[in-house]
Amino acid sequence: MPEIISNGGTAATPAAGTAGLNTQLPGQAATVGNVASATGGINPGALIETAIDKQLFQFESDENPLMQLMLSAKTVKVDSPVIQHFAIDQQRSSVTTTAAVGDGNTPQVVLPLAGSDQNLLTPYTTVLAKGVNGYNTDGTAATPGRDLMLFVSGRDATTNNPIVRAVNGPKDAATDDACKVPAIPAGTKLIVLSNAMFETQEQVLPSLVVPQPSIVFAQKRGMNSIVSDYFEAQAKRTPFGKALIAEAQIRDFKVKGNRTLWGGRAGKLVIETELGQQTIYTTEGIRWSIKRHLDHKGKWIFEQLIALAKMIYTGNDVPKSVIALAGKNFIQNIQCIDFSKHPEVQINVTTNKLGWKVTSIHTVFGDIELKHESALDYMGWSNSAAILAPDRLVHYVYSAEHKKGEKVEGHEAKREAILVWDALALKGNCHIWVDGEGQEVAEGSTSYVMWDKATAPGSPVKSTVYVLTADCAGINANAVAGQMWQWDGTSWKEFSGLVVG
Repeated sequence: MPEIISNGGTAATPAAGTAGLNTQLPGQAATVGNVASATGGINPGALIETAIDKQLFQFESDENPLMQLMLSAKTVKVDSPVIQHFAIDQQRSSVTTTAAVGDGNTPQVVLPLAGSDQNLLTPYTTVLAKGVNGYNTDGTAATPGRDLMLFVSGRDATTNNPIVRAVNGPKDAATDDACKVPAIPAGTKLIVLSNAMFETQEQVLPSLVVPQPSIVFAQKRGMNSIVSDYFEAQAKRTPFGKALIAEAQIRDFKVKGNRTLWGGRAGKLVIETELGQQTIYTTEGIRWSIKRHLDHKGKWIFEQLIALAKMIYTGNDVPKSVIALAGKNFIQNIQCIDFSKHPEVQINVTTNKLGWKVTSIHTVFGDIELKHESALDYMGWSNSAAILAPDRLVHYVYSAEHKKGEKVEGHEAKREAILVWDALALKGNCHIWVDGEGQEVAEGSTSYVMWDKATAPGSPVKSTVYVLTADCAGINANAVAGQMWQWDGTSWKEFSGLVVG
């Protein structure tokens, strides 16, 4: 049995997941102590379903799509307008070596990894070294195309890196039980597989997933309607009574709230009121919260649409379904794609689960629903769209939406008020902002660009991900259409899927 070397009882540093959040703690038990050591403590609060005003929800629901998605999302009741939004990444499927190791002469080596990746490979884990040839069963000859598999036998006490042995490496003699570790180059991608246990083994190190918090502000929004008794009692040439006034005011309330959910910026203000100092919170619009930013201007072609569908439905964080809330020019460009050569792609108008009429594009990767969002037109984003997964939205409610009616003190008039104090937040990294305006990437987002040339970009932008819609030998001899490649400042590397800010 290989010796398992512990970390000496110190708290592990959470490793990054696919969205760049430090939520993964392999080898750690899910205890209060471990979570507190890694995060400073978590107070999850209460998760409950709250009732919403069904009439307000249904009022012109087709005209404010983002607000409707928020109102139909999972509701989380919170006890403060300052909310810790906890997100959990999908665990990463691979890590990369930082230096060359192995020479075919030693039975085990210390695998050099970045500090943030070390704890992802716990003892008894197996990994595939992509691009490193394994050997045949008697260990006498390499087998091109059959990757080398490694077994994590322990952890180095000095560097904290994993100690590995080869499963299908070279042997001195065909009868040997142990293999040697062949040369593993720097930059080798290691695919994380399951653990492998010996015949009487029952226990392996547990895995702890720690949600990573970000701060979300809930914004209090309100609407007041005051109608005097005298006005209501008048016989009017045009029927213009209390109901029509309320309808117009509710429409305005929802439209402005919908724009806030798109483009608002998080902030906190202290103001003087007749009751003393009070705090106003403003919420962050999802335009600035989406972690994947795809630059695309002008006309779309079929190959680019398929590349977009592939981005959405493949990778580490795959949604059940998506809807593209889009500006008018984006909708037009998508509608003008020539589908005549691709009869297998189905486009139809359907009614989705929210009761909207949407254009549904069916691809082999999955369906994309298109819905016009007029708020994007008003806000200068008519060439852009947000690809959202309805099942990955969270509606935080500090004060449930409620109506209030009362007489205005000292006046013959009635006041009707609607108050709501809430916020919208995103889960996962499956959402995509398709930017057709050429604007800056939001803080903490990864930038994507579609590339259709055989030559490499003349001045590649560091960390930008180039989505290839054609083979590109200029980037790499193995760079073919459908892959994603990233310039790290000195060389091209195939994109691993890890979102980094």
